[in-house]
Amino acid sequence: MIWRHRKDPSGRGTPSPFPRSAFPLSLLALFAAILLLSACDDGGEQLLQRANDEWIKGRNHSAIEMFKTVLKKYPSGPSAEEALFRLGEIYHFSLNDSAKAIIFFQELLDLNRKGPFSYGAQKHIAEIVEFGFKDYNQAIIEYQNLINNYAGRGENANHQFRIASIYYKIQNYEQAAAELDVLLEKYSDSPIAEEAEFKLIEILYALNRCDAVRTHYGRYAAKYPGSRHRAEVEFVIASCLEDEGHLQEAYERFKGLENDYQYPPLLKMKLEGIEKRIQKKR
Repeated sequence: MIWRHRKDPSGRGTPSPFPRSAFPLSLLALFAAILLLSACDDGGEQLLQRANDEWIKGRNHSAIEMFKTVLKKYPSGPSAEEALFRLGEIYHFSLNDSAKAIIFFQELLDLNRKGPFSYGAQKHIAEIVEFGFKDYNQAIIEYQNLINNYAGRGENANHQFRIASIYYKIQNYEQAAAELDVLLEKYSDSPIAEEAEFKLIEILYALNRCDAVRTHYGRYAAKYPGSRHRAEVEFVIASCLEDEGHLQEAYERFKGLENDYQYPPLLKMKLEGIEKRIQKKR
């Protein structure tokens, strides 16, 4: 049978074989279904929010189960990264289980080293390894990873300072001094540069390198005239003078610290010792 065009006796045109509202209604139903599915599957955001709320309220184990549910439903992507990061934080900060925490932080880095939570995870790993595990050699590697991979964060000076501090902890003073030199060369305008210069002066004195001490002292005094470490640095300079036999000058330097130095008994011992040496020379 051939469908033939028929004129509408009323003159209003050919009537459609389908109701006028059928197609628009089907479109509305499709859009409604899409919106409903989108609302139901929000990428895990609602569940993440509920899990975070549980953690804030101190319900650690309930939060852990919710974050793990997120991981089961979304094993990769932004929701998984946040869930792994929060799990690491809960175990580290709330449950005092750093060994388990570091597993989640590492899993996050394996998933995405450039995501919004990767820097925080790497920083937590470095701190756990240094302060928790006291694995200093590995801690140096982890802080170096922060420097190499996250320079844009603007915290490289702090990480460099931690590396120097670790070498000092393990009594590798030469390397500690070298790491502080790197810090002062690369990050001379950082807030921690003053502390680094002071520590370097102390280390150089411990290494019996008074010539280098004087060089750094001149730079330190010029750049940080109001430093809170001024008295301690002056004490080091006076000690160098004493060691080199410049007793009168050393005595005057020590004497000038009587109202400022934080360890008066040590200062008194220095002054009395120099007085005896001067008397013997006479």
